[in-house]
Amino acid sequence: MNAPAASASPANVKRFRVEGLSCASCVRRTESAIEAVDGIESATVNLATGTAEVHLKNGVDFSSIVKAVKGAGYKIPASRLDIGVDGMTCASCVRRVEQAIAAVPGVSGVTVNLATESASVDLLNDDARSGVEEAIRKSGYTPVLRSDRVGDSDAHEAAKAAELRALKRDFTLAAIFTLPIFLFEMGSHFVPGMHAWLMGIVDRSTLYIVYFILATIVQFGPGLRFYRKGFPALMRFAPDMNSLVMLGSSAAWAYSVVATFAPAILPSGTVNVYFEASAVIVTLILLGRLLEARAKGRTGEAIKRLMGLRAKSARVLRDDAFIDVPLEEVVVGDRLQVRPGDKVPVDGVVESGASYVDEAMISGEPAPVSKAEGDEVIGGTINKAGSFVYRATKIGADTVLAQIIRMVENAQGAKLPVQAMVDRVTAWFVPAVMLAAALTFVIWLMFGPDPALAFALVNAVAVLIIACPCAMGLATPTSIMVGTGRAAQLGVLFRNGEALQNMRNTRVVAFDKTGTLTLGRPALTDFVVQPGFERADVLSLAASAEAMSEHPVADAIVEAARSEDLRLKSVDEFKAVAGFGIAADVDGRRLHIGADRFMRQHNVEIGKASADAEKLAADAKTPLYAAVDGRLAALIAIADPVKESTPEAIAALHALGLEVAMVTGDNRRTAETIAARLGIDRVEAEVLPEGKVEAIKRLRGQVGPVCFVGDGINDAPALAEADVGIAIGTGTDVAIESADVVLMAGDVTGVANAIGLSQATMKNIKQNLFWAFAYNASLIPVAAGVLYPATGLLLSPMLAAGAMALSSVFVLGNALRLKRFRAPLSVRSAD
Repeated sequence: MNAPAASASPANVKRFRVEGLSCASCVRRTESAIEAVDGIESATVNLATGTAEVHLKNGVDFSSIVKAVKGAGYKIPASRLDIGVDGMTCASCVRRVEQAIAAVPGVSGVTVNLATESASVDLLNDDARSGVEEAIRKSGYTPVLRSDRVGDSDAHEAAKAAELRALKRDFTLAAIFTLPIFLFEMGSHFVPGMHAWLMGIVDRSTLYIVYFILATIVQFGPGLRFYRKGFPALMRFAPDMNSLVMLGSSAAWAYSVVATFAPAILPSGTVNVYFEASAVIVTLILLGRLLEARAKGRTGEAIKRLMGLRAKSARVLRDDAFIDVPLEEVVVGDRLQVRPGDKVPVDGVVESGASYVDEAMISGEPAPVSKAEGDEVIGGTINKAGSFVYRATKIGADTVLAQIIRMVENAQGAKLPVQAMVDRVTAWFVPAVMLAAALTFVIWLMFGPDPALAFALVNAVAVLIIACPCAMGLATPTSIMVGTGRAAQLGVLFRNGEALQNMRNTRVVAFDKTGTLTLGRPALTDFVVQPGFERADVLSLAASAEAMSEHPVADAIVEAARSEDLRLKSVDEFKAVAGFGIAADVDGRRLHIGADRFMRQHNVEIGKASADAEKLAADAKTPLYAAVDGRLAALIAIADPVKESTPEAIAALHALGLEVAMVTGDNRRTAETIAARLGIDRVEAEVLPEGKVEAIKRLRGQVGPVCFVGDGINDAPALAEADVGIAIGTGTDVAIESADVVLMAGDVTGVANAIGLSQATMKNIKQNLFWAFAYNASLIPVAAGVLYPATGLLLSPMLAAGAMALSSVFVLGNALRLKRFRAPLSVRSAD
């Protein structure tokens, strides 16, 4: 019954893997879930291969299928393919490539970026890879596979450099052959006596033949690139910017050829040549493309700088000797030698030797970091004075630097929600321009003054040339590229484009306290022993139990015991209760350590100690209680120093008009004391780890969109719940899946920088979009001659070509202003 129609289009068939299938009932459950989605004609799931084939109607969003499968208890895995797309020139190219790739069976999502000339494709099966490449080719473009290999990156850069050289060559040739036509023809119109002087030297027919030779060289020499791309696109009924340039310049050239060699065909009074227009159009468009290519290169400087940090070789131990080998030959477990001044090739752990390493590109810290046996080193950092040998633990795409580059590339290649409007417009823009040009020609031919044919031709060509989907296609991605690149220089990594857009709407920034606002290195400040107990005994018991915990507070107690040379004892039945405390049997005695709520839970009477705890809390210390065999034994106070940058960061957020909140498990008295000292507006205290999500929801309901800042490990649910989650990175902890933004250094001033940059980038995008749309909305009617009846003004095709070329350059130039973005607060960066 579910057999699909034989005529089903491949574009309406999706094949993908399904994980978690184990029996026939799983198959039926999955099929039923998929078929329940609106627009699904049929679904067939194969248990043996673990795949599904779905026949769907036009307009069905694949994400709804993914959601249905997930709701049934199964998963559709996807892999990411990043592939270059050469030959795209405008927004309509982007739309065409996206539609072609999206139609490939096994593709669940695709984003094409004009600025990076690349596509990010979500694949549901590996077989779709070849289909993606073929789809790009059939669209008229060239797929370029990319990888993390240094050689491949160099090859890509070499290809872009070759393309720039070709543009320079073509523009130079076009300019050389266009200049004589332009000077003679324009000079005859604007320089008194020049026309008579020129006609005295050469007759009109001979001059036209010279113009023909020069313009033809330009048209089919440097201008051949427009035919190579534009004509096939036109034949596929999918015209692009190249098609518009080809049609406009060809119309002016062809009309001029007829006027030169067969003037009798044309009506009386219309025998004019427009060789200067055809040649100048090609030359100015090439100039625009050249300037655009140069500007595009500047937008990607952040990635180039990051890639430049990678070492190209390494000194590896081979046969009892260290030899230089290409970086690609390093494998996990290799022992590598790093000498003074060398770049650290890959990530690893020091085995021998000692040195100081410049890690500014990772942490933003300008001072070199001491490295000795057991310390981690990161690929791309620079060794200073000493020498050491280390063991490789991560190579290739797994290194910290590769992860950073991948994050920046993903953010730069992202498509913001605001881009959806641009996509809808560009879907019909070029055909609409061609229709407008045709109507312009017909109207001027029917109603225009004599010579009507000449007026009709000139104005139709002007309409074809003035239109600029290039500017619309570049408006958003170039700003994203420059903005995220500048952010990377400031130590802020946007993991996706949505975060860049959503962050500007933030109304309240909520911080986790420990390790975010504070150093995350608590110290024991007070240990008040209760009557009937001895300090050394209780501290030894407490340290013995806490040694089993990974909590920072535990480290503080253990460190205090060690500083007093106390012996740790054997521990049995250790149990940690998140947000409350720990319980353990230590040396035959039952021990409880935790907050007052933990004591009450175990019926431990805290008595007068609660008053002392209040005083400690008022002093911004965290009070804890230690109970031995059900009796209160000690009142413990832990203090975690506030980071030096925290007050400044909070002041910067207030300057941006934002509220600041703190979410912590500390008791309310301690939390409110710290908040008062730092100028924090709202406090969510005594929050258990699982309660942070509810705290985020409360803040959103009270204030508005929430940005939550945490360490990216314990705070994963809260980071995911927040409108924007920001993780404090530590160099080796950059791949935090729950966060939208990662701050490479542990400096919270990066939060204000990220929000400020988000606001600046979105403002820049709005300016670009306004320019792109306002340009076309205003100048296309002018090119069509709407001002002529009232003012007698017409737009020359040459001026149209210049304006079109400059529009893209303007958008790129405006985006490049983000490179000068000055952070609200200065993060110690490698900028």
